[in-house]
Amino acid sequence: MAARISEREGGLLLFRVAGIPVLLAPSWWVGSAIVVAFYAPLVDDLAPGTPPGVGLLLAALFAVFLGLSVLAHELGHCVAALRLGLPVRRLRLYLLGGLSEIMRTPGKPSHEGVVAGAGPIVSVVLAVVFGLGAFVMEPGDVVWVLVFQIAAANVAVAVFNLLPGLPLDGGRIVRAGVWAVTGQRAMGTRVAVVGGFAVAIALVAWALYGVAEGAEDRWLRFGVCALTAWVVVAGAKSELASERRRTWPAGVTLADLIRPVLQLPAESPVKDALSTSAGRGVVLVRADGVAAGLLDTEAAEKLAASSPFAPAEQAAEPILPETVLLADEPGEEIVERVQGTAAWQFLVVDLEGRPAGVLRREDLRAAIEKGV
Repeated sequence: MAARISEREGGLLLFRVAGIPVLLAPSWWVGSAIVVAFYAPLVDDLAPGTPPGVGLLLAALFAVFLGLSVLAHELGHCVAALRLGLPVRRLRLYLLGGLSEIMRTPGKPSHEGVVAGAGPIVSVVLAVVFGLGAFVMEPGDVVWVLVFQIAAANVAVAVFNLLPGLPLDGGRIVRAGVWAVTGQRAMGTRVAVVGGFAVAIALVAWALYGVAEGAEDRWLRFGVCALTAWVVVAGAKSELASERRRTWPAGVTLADLIRPVLQLPAESPVKDALSTSAGRGVVLVRADGVAAGLLDTEAAEKLAASSPFAPAEQAAEPILPETVLLADEPGEEIVERVQGTAAWQFLVVDLEGRPAGVLRREDLRAAIEKGV
């Protein structure tokens, strides 16, 4: 498993919500600066006579409220995920929006749909709230302009995210629907990836149409649409690759991948344990019958080089609940567990709890890559 990425690499830690770190990526500042640059001139059009300094301040406030709206959208995803028992690693705000990094794949189509739909629902609620606020205010002043634009921005966020293609929320809803009908999540992913490419093509076509027609905002539209299309295509490809990595290889059973397992006393000399293992998994058992762990080959080799007669238990990798697999566990659940757990080997037990073998991460990865 790759080393865990530190929070610092995701951006500036703002705060935590329900234990979830909220990070501000450096690109968010770039996006906000662009928003301010293009929004400030519009203030005078919507509220004639507004002093330039006030217009600039209003544009900065709009960028902040837009960021808060995106944050609320992503928190909608996070709350839904947590309510369904899906842990969330972190939430990041960046150039074109936000990203909630959910650590475990939803196990049911309904869960996928609920998590995906929660964000747009929050955006719609915000659009209604700010829209009502603008409705009861006196049109034309700077505060009304700000409230109205925030409402419009949340409508745009909701509509865009509901477009039917991955990695957008609408694409996840499409995947959930196809998954529910066919019973195959991979099929849903493929359909939603096609939708993602269609969304990207539509964005580019709209941008080129604006250039051809000489629209006033043609170059801004072209830049935003081209960048957004690139992000959508990259995200769709990433989703497809991720789906392939989590799909159990066709025609392969768990029994085909596990290595034989043997039990050795935990006090055995580490040098002897290594020579006896001969590529097999080793469960080290203490005198009282309690398993001390699985022999970590790499750690054992280092220990044997300096202290060949040290107890093999000193090179044991603990056997934790998340590193124990059932022999009849569904393949996709095994793949997800292996990919989401920081361990390089997993003990496989039969229905009676007896060791049946050891599954090593590299063996599973090689089988998946061969299948792809």
